[in-house]
Amino acid sequence: MTRPLDGIFVLDFSTLLPGPMAGLMLAEAGAEVVKVEAPPKGEGMRGYTPQWGPYSINFALLNRGKKSLTVDLKDKAQLEKLLELVKRADVILEQFRPGVMARLGLGYEAVSKINPKIIYCSITGYGQNGPMRDVAAHDLNYTAHAGLLGLSMGTPDSRTLPPALIADIAGGAYPAVMNILLALRQRDTSGKGCYLDMAMAENVLPFMYWAMGDGLVSGEWPKNGKERVTGGTARFHIYTTKDGRAVAAAPLEQKFWENFCAIIGLEENFRNDDANPEATITRVAEIIRSNTAANWATKFEGRDCCCNIVQNVEEALNDQHFASRGVFAHRVKNADGAVLPALPMSVAPHFRGDPDDIQEPPILGAHNKEYLP
Repeated sequence: MTRPLDGIFVLDFSTLLPGPMAGLMLAEAGAEVVKVEAPPKGEGMRGYTPQWGPYSINFALLNRGKKSLTVDLKDKAQLEKLLELVKRADVILEQFRPGVMARLGLGYEAVSKINPKIIYCSITGYGQNGPMRDVAAHDLNYTAHAGLLGLSMGTPDSRTLPPALIADIAGGAYPAVMNILLALRQRDTSGKGCYLDMAMAENVLPFMYWAMGDGLVSGEWPKNGKERVTGGTARFHIYTTKDGRAVAAAPLEQKFWENFCAIIGLEENFRNDDANPEATITRVAEIIRSNTAANWATKFEGRDCCCNIVQNVEEALNDQHFASRGVFAHRVKNADGAVLPALPMSVAPHFRGDPDDIQEPPILGAHNKEYLP
């Protein structure tokens, strides 16, 4: 089976989440992705818990189907050998702080001289220039700096953390893949590579399109937890059930709202939620709390009301709808032969290859003889 990125060779110097997930997506689409890791322990995620065979499950999920080299980038002899691979690489992926790769002799300026067709992608928090380029930060800091966290972070007495590493994945991994593919397409016509500067903090800004639009046009800037999709309306809210579970209610449009009101029996004087939004939210919460999650699930089933019960991760992994679509059809195995579902990817199934071809993450340095004889 041929895949879209068959024949594309990627040298991946990245660690942890953003770069490795980007590399995984490229590998799933057929690219040959080779991780370049520092001896003697390799990238830090290998040692995370829980361990699954000789590496962590996190590492296994994010590095399925890749290969591994151990190279001391400060050793000139080893670096010279690595440069032979650089000469034939299509893509370099890295997420060191700005300037690190250049100091090692592997920056874009040096690499492009020996390989003008290289697509060189750097993922950082704040980009390669600007006053914050060298600031140490993590996912939470990027979403905070961009204003995204400020739209919904709980109350002063009970702050709420995002349930996902939004900047790492949506601001780092996904934009990296998208731009690498665009660069490869451009190279098809121009014959030249390019440099890609992916800054996670700024790449989460598109998620606030509505907030930016509201503020720029009306001058009324969105407030924490007070807007249409952040908790300011009964039509987009999370309600607690009698048995302590939760209903995700999103009947934004009027027809869905009317169906929802009829299903739960909301009194007429609360249905005009513009009149007193807080009163409507409070009353809906009281009604939802009067019944169990199972009963509400039955009431919502087959009704156009945009409501469902919040599932936990275990329930989602065993969900019949996901199963019917083959979301977890691909699998990953470890060096001991144990098999688990692979990480679902935003790559069309027919681009990912045969689900029965069960891939492993690489043992540290397993491919040194193949690539660095």
